[in-house]
Amino acid sequence: MQKPPYIGMNPKIEEHLWHDFHPNMLVSMQAWLQPQLLPRYAAQIEERVYVEHDSPHHPPQVIRPDIAVQTMSQRPVRPNAGGTATAEPAILTLPMPVEQRERFLTIVSLANREVVTVIELLSPANKRAGSDGRREYLRKREQILQSTVHLVEIDLLLKGERLPTVEPLPAGDYYAFVSRSDCRPAVEVYYWRLNEPMPTIPVPLLPDDADALLNLQAVYEEVLARARYDVWLSDS
Repeated sequence: MQKPPYIGMNPKIEEHLWHDFHPNMLVSMQAWLQPQLLPRYAAQIEERVYVEHDSPHHPPQVIRPDIAVQTMSQRPVRPNAGGTATAEPAILTLPMPVEQRERFLTIVSLANREVVTVIELLSPANKRAGSDGRREYLRKREQILQSTVHLVEIDLLLKGERLPTVEPLPAGDYYAFVSRSDCRPAVEVYYWRLNEPMPTIPVPLLPDDADALLNLQAVYEEVLARARYDVWLSDS
């Protein structure tokens, strides 16, 4: 495979291939973590389902009501069978509900099948201001932050709103947040610039066990090699 033009995250993936990259990255993260977790833990992929009224893949076309009314009013008014003129309607667009499915990783204690850690790889819908996807994600995030479950959030997207923190985020293009349940509200924030290698981040487990380590750069390079994004992005 030809050497990639970016050391770290290629922003063209965000533009053109995120729908394929997201599940591939989760599968590779699971495979990377599993040998470190067994036999006390296991990583599994879960799915969150919600309804969004603006599809992130097909945003609704904006039609101005005044233009629609003017266009329709130019048509000749046809009388109905009873001789009464029938008004022409304005044709607008309804925000249609679209079912969205978002996958994430959980680390489960095999002793009692309880979730210990949730790992989220943010999607564009999670970062679109005012969207159902962002509201749903932040709602789930608050539930986790009020629990005893650790939370790891990975943001490999340049666009969209960042995750909320009390203090301003350090200057960076990409972020990873490690929120340990026993250290909240403090959160570890890892950050790096475009064209810098991705860091290795800790994945907290139960108090008696050391953190697992997630090498984001190695996982990302494995996805690139397996999915052959160089072929897809060569002309983009």
